Amino acid sequence: MCSIPRIIVAGTHSGCGKTTLASGLMAALTARGLAVQPFKVGPDFIDPTHHSAICGRTSRNLDPFMMGEAGVRETFARTSAGADVAVVEGAMGLYDGLEGSDIASTAHVAKILDAPVILVVDAGGASRSVHAMIQGYAGFDPGVRVAGVILNRIGSARHLTMIEETKSLPIYGGVPRRKDLTVESRHLGLAMATEDDAMARFGAVVEETCDLSRVMDLARSAPPLPAPAEGGSRSETRVRIGVAQDAAFCFYYADNLDRLARAGADLVFFSTTTDRLPDVDALYIGGGYPELHAAALTASRCREDIRRAADDGMPIYAECGGLIYLTEQLATAGGDYPMAGVLPATAVMTDRIQALGYVEARVAGGTPILIPGSAFRGHEFHYSRLDCASDARFALTLLRGKGIDGGRDGLIAQNAVGQYTHAYFTEGSAGMLVQAALAYRRS
Repeated sequence: MCSIPRIIVAGTHSGCGKTTLASGLMAALTARGLAVQPFKVGPDFIDPTHHSAICGRTSRNLDPFMMGEAGVRETFARTSAGADVAVVEGAMGLYDGLEGSDIASTAHVAKILDAPVILVVDAGGASRSVHAMIQGYAGFDPGVRVAGVILNRIGSARHLTMIEETKSLPIYGGVPRRKDLTVESRHLGLAMATEDDAMARFGAVVEETCDLSRVMDLARSAPPLPAPAEGGSRSETRVRIGVAQDAAFCFYYADNLDRLARAGADLVFFSTTTDRLPDVDALYIGGGYPELHAAALTASRCREDIRRAADDGMPIYAECGGLIYLTEQLATAGGDYPMAGVLPATAVMTDRIQALGYVEARVAGGTPILIPGSAFRGHEFHYSRLDCASDARFALTLLRGKGIDGGRDGLIAQNAVGQYTHAYFTEGSAGMLVQAALAYRRS
């Protein structure tokens, strides 16, 4: 059985302060000496960087669409081991799921984990009316235990007293407006934790304005969960897979890296802007912000190393920002920048979202990195497009999503594949990349 105390911090809607309060709660509990295991509902890469920096434990995504319900339970149980409490930050509004459904919503995760929910309510400009909202959320789905609320953007002590005159659910805190502790946003979301520590500093506000003892009592009220099936055993195969990890490429699901390690990969992290390509048997280049670091990427000799490695047949797997990096050129409003020149395309930054949402992909073939005929799920979110060569070849057919070219994704050249889809790895897909690396090392 998994008996970890747990709490889900959900919001009424995006922008109500859920991320700030969830991160502040993690920081306040950590400051009290508790080992806090953080989680994020959905496919988001950015909020988990703040969680991880605050808690000193790697934040994990919990996404029933990509992982399945069993995968959510397995990741939760495995990574909560040794923690005193798990804090799960929700996504969007509590009941917002796939295409208007419950699927992959915060409520869906709450039911999978049988976890109590604290609802973050923006009380700005309202008093007694907030209780109508609270009661609506609490009664909407009887399978979701909305156990209490944290009131955000309280204007004054009198404002909080006015709200407390009416009773609905227990109030665990009333948090004032703090415009000085906000994290800047840009086109893909909030700034990363390495750029802004305001989330961590909000812990002092939560400590002062919220009843953490009652929050912990609520977390301990969560019933034990059945022990999930264990993940795959660690392979005896040993290969070295380089993972680009720097300000330009920083979007990785922690479970993907775990699966590569279990499949036999020793992960070698390196910077595309300051390092030369290390001695590795394959490459994994995730998403991120190549457009913000285009000049440094162009100036670095690493891109030349990667082009030579690709010409030599090294397996290279790249997603979104990594896909852009493997193209011949990146065109931005500030100029054009030569990229690694592995894939026959030019990437063009745009001022509008080109794709956003979940992806279902099937492998058509053409690359030793992906299992022909296999399927996987993931997510896409990008402000760029690709202008591909007329004879471009694609490895993926999308059953859901846009990809590079109207339902095609996974641009191929040599043994490299680049796709807009941020994939959630299966054991099989991780093993395939490891086996491709092994074949390259032996060649």
